Amino acid sequence: MLKAELLRDRAILIVSPEGPLSADDFRNVAALVDPWIADNGRLQGLMVRAPSFPGWDSFGALVEHMKFVRNHHHNIKRVAAVTDSDFLRIGPAIAQHFVEPEIRVFGGKEEARALAWLETE
Repeated sequence: MLKAELLRDRAILIVSPEGPLSADDFRNVAALVDPWIADNGRLQGLMVRAPSFPGWDSFGALVEHMKFVRNHHHNIKRVAAVTDSDFLRIGPAIAQHFVEPEIRVFGGKEEARALAWLETE
């Protein structure tokens, strides 16, 4: 399950995995942000709040995740991963070569610092 909150006044999406990710999770997040993007333009930031990486519940979920990234990375200025997971610390370094947003990793207790970074121009 992927919990999502759109801070409309700050143009920031916060996602928090709370178990294995499903294809519907990514479709639901798209349904939340796509109308906002259509009306307002790109998001200032995306915060991924994940103490650990829960994985996907199916291959279809992995495919839907890749589609979400492909369809949205041009519409997000920055991505902040807030985690203590070794896997999630390595992933953004690799992803940076394939997606448009600037990506930074913050420790699990640095959420306020990550949010402040997302809000800077």
